[in-house]
Amino acid sequence: MPRSLSRGVSFMSSEGPGEFQEEAPRPVQARRGFSVSYQGKTLLSCLDPIGQADRLAGAQKILDRTLYLCPSPLYGYGLGRLLERLEQEAPHSALLCVETDARLLALSQSRIDPSLLNHPRVRLTGERNPAGLCTFVQNAWGSRSFRRVETLRLSAGWRLDPKSYDDLAAALGQELVLDWGNAMTLVKLGRRYIKNALRNLSLIPRAPSLGELSFYDDPVLVLGAGPSLDNILEGLADFFGEALFTAPPRPFRIVAVDTALPCLRERNIKPDLVAALESQHWNLRDFIGGGSWEIPVAMDLSALPATGEILGERTFLFYTSWAKLSLFSRLEAAGFLPKTFPPLGSVALSAAAIALSLGSGPVLTGGIDFSFTLDTYHARSTPGHRDRLRQQNRFRGILNAGAAFRPSAFGAAAKSGLPVRCDPAMRGYRDLFEREFAGEHRLGDITGNGLPLGVPVLDMAAACQILGAPGSGPHTAADPETKWPATDSRRRGALGEFVFRERDALVRLRNILIGKTKVSPEELEGMLDQADYLWAHFPDCAGTGGRRPPGTDISFLKRIRAELDPFTRLWEFTLGELERYGER
Repeated sequence: MPRSLSRGVSFMSSEGPGEFQEEAPRPVQARRGFSVSYQGKTLLSCLDPIGQADRLAGAQKILDRTLYLCPSPLYGYGLGRLLERLEQEAPHSALLCVETDARLLALSQSRIDPSLLNHPRVRLTGERNPAGLCTFVQNAWGSRSFRRVETLRLSAGWRLDPKSYDDLAAALGQELVLDWGNAMTLVKLGRRYIKNALRNLSLIPRAPSLGELSFYDDPVLVLGAGPSLDNILEGLADFFGEALFTAPPRPFRIVAVDTALPCLRERNIKPDLVAALESQHWNLRDFIGGGSWEIPVAMDLSALPATGEILGERTFLFYTSWAKLSLFSRLEAAGFLPKTFPPLGSVALSAAAIALSLGSGPVLTGGIDFSFTLDTYHARSTPGHRDRLRQQNRFRGILNAGAAFRPSAFGAAAKSGLPVRCDPAMRGYRDLFEREFAGEHRLGDITGNGLPLGVPVLDMAAACQILGAPGSGPHTAADPETKWPATDSRRRGALGEFVFRERDALVRLRNILIGKTKVSPEELEGMLDQADYLWAHFPDCAGTGGRRPPGTDISFLKRIRAELDPFTRLWEFTLGELERYGER
């Protein structure tokens, strides 16, 4: 929070009149310990600051797996008492001390007992950036270590910067919610992700990495499938006319999410690239009728394998790092891992990240709404909208009242100022979009009835002016006549050897678990770490950053044993696919 000019400044100066000197923290001897005066405020009790802080620490309700945030700890009074209670009552809780004032931070670093600051369950930091503090906590204690954040004020130092401390506590709480939400996603879908990735490995010799595609400095339009997409496409058609339907002469590139593909096909607007991340079968209907288009697909390595074949096998691969697995580290070391993007959860966010990575020109977004209205959840012609039309009869209308008025839905204001509906999941994606892209100077958003994304908003006329100024590079990357790379036999052979080694590692681990092969406990632990994709989706392991039960845990080993045979067969299937494509 920006401070006022008079805050923290003393008008008494030994340098002469008209000059200012910043006030330093002034300790005052109390009956027990020291009080502190700073910026015109008394920050600790003038009578018994140690006793008062100990009483506050003693009265605090202690819960396990809780991160206790102590703003402005000053001399650290009460921390020893709190830590003693944590060790007795909450073996998995920790204490985070934060000081946003540099002078008070120096005071704390010099006066707090070193045995406290060096304790593994205590950290002191001056980080005042919410994202930086979340990273600090994750580096200190790892993911999924805590379930809640509790603020414990042992001094009045927090009153010097209350908004910053409130923002930091809120950010930590949101980060915990995100961590646990991601963990639940991995529990439900993690096994599907890794199964898809292993099957899609056979595409690597014949599908280039997305990093090999370039849009040079051409403008790029990223299209989502929100309700505002219809008006945006009409505005583009009015401005560009026939040039909109073919690239070239269309002066800009189009990157569309898979759900927007039916809307574009109905209008005969052929995109330059389609982004697909869905790991299940739900989005296959987005591609129905589009096989003759032969549009390049930017496909996640963990997407449904059928996605790579449905549009004529013109596939660019990329990888979303949904979990830190040693398997992907080995793939990267061997040169097989395609271009990597951070996990963003939404295909619209990933499409924006892809567009920004493909060139140096301006990138505009449209139809990425993260909101809906009573009668439109997606744009016209999308499968979901068509389902609503098909289900309409005398007793069931087009209005989606179930979605609009469910308890979790709420009203919001769109970029255009009109009221729309939203829900916590959509709001979370919007917030993530702003956090990821708000500082990207090349990115803008076309106005419409969607939520503001935290980037500059352009009206249709301004957006068309930007899109109508083509770049200087060649404009042929998405042409159907472009020859697609043939299967690389040398690369296929190297990948086959990699897959063979991975399959043999699982066979050996199986022999160990059934007692056929004897190894040392250390070697077993190493093999379990190497095969982390077998257990990364277990409820007690998902989202923990690689933490797992020890190799002496029989229940854990039994669960590993249940995964071995299916994954061994999956490696063998991938080997067969590599051989089949090698015979073409």
